[in-house]
Amino acid sequence: MKNFSRFIAAVGLLALVLSCGKNTRIAGNLHEGAGEEVIVKLLDVNRFQVLDTVKVNEAGNFSYQLDIEEGKPEFIYLFHGNRQIASLLLQKGDQVKVLTDTLGTYTVEGSEESLKLQQVENEYNAFMKDFRQLMDQEDQGPAVSRRYVAYYRDRLAYVVGNSHSLTVVPVLFQQVTPNMAVFSQPTDGILMRNICDSLKTVYPESRYVKALEKEANRRLSLLDVNNRLKDAKEVGYIDINLPGIDGKNVQLSESLKKVTMVYFWSSTAAGQKMFNLDALTPIYEQYKDKGFEIYAVSLDADKSAWAAAVRNQALPWVNVCDTRGAQSPYVVSYGIGSLPMAWFIVDGTVDQDAKVRDAATLKEYLRRKL
Repeated sequence: MKNFSRFIAAVGLLALVLSCGKNTRIAGNLHEGAGEEVIVKLLDVNRFQVLDTVKVNEAGNFSYQLDIEEGKPEFIYLFHGNRQIASLLLQKGDQVKVLTDTLGTYTVEGSEESLKLQQVENEYNAFMKDFRQLMDQEDQGPAVSRRYVAYYRDRLAYVVGNSHSLTVVPVLFQQVTPNMAVFSQPTDGILMRNICDSLKTVYPESRYVKALEKEANRRLSLLDVNNRLKDAKEVGYIDINLPGIDGKNVQLSESLKKVTMVYFWSSTAAGQKMFNLDALTPIYEQYKDKGFEIYAVSLDADKSAWAAAVRNQALPWVNVCDTRGAQSPYVVSYGIGSLPMAWFIVDGTVDQDAKVRDAATLKEYLRRKL
């Protein structure tokens, strides 16, 4: 009887230990990675948080267990050195198997959401490969535009069709360039709000849903500003005061001429730097003595890289930089949804009817105004 009591106590203790253990498990194999290490990272909204480093055994196997709260799935990424080798979207209780290699070619079993995430990433990578190849070719503007529009529509269909899956969150935050999102249309804020409302019915406490809600609110504020600007018959302008390459602030109000182009751009985008040299500089030289000025606002976090670009290109107009990037208050004030973007101030008033799309329409606009 005593032995039976001890057995019951041991079983109870084992059950208690198991109940307090990790509830989600990753069992993996790293092809030709015996003796190496796999780094496990969690996506904390907009940055990676390292959870642990796991040793790979002689057979190439590794395992990791973690706690995930009910109703709060987590994006978990596996790395080999600096290379991402697997992407997972795990829920409480998931038991997944991952077969991968050091180049990041992987398969996953035991998580439908992780399979969706893998599909999302593969399609995004394929789009970016095509997009970059087109951007590197001359006279491919229409082809670039068609490829982007096709991808945008495809992602829109995915988001709407998977409105209760957290895999739509990274889709809604995908970038074409560091300063241009895939979902960069002014009305995309409405889409984000609707998707956020759907996700909140399933994952009301998810950190990723809360981040999406914050971005949706920002986009809706931008949309409201755009609508108010469009409805206004005549508006003045919101002054800008930012540092130039010498560190001294330059105000927009002190730089105005008869026609002033307030130009928002990024020095990290090769296409925008080419536009500076091939289009803007010749036009500026032609019209500057007739009353034309450019007040160029860079939304680059790296001020030194921006300053180097300005010096290397010898940009002759007013150049300032706002290292707050997308968080700049001028992004909201001027309704900047994507880069590059320009507003025109004529005789101290924002010209709501300016229809400038490229170098040709800019020259025609200046010919009429000056």
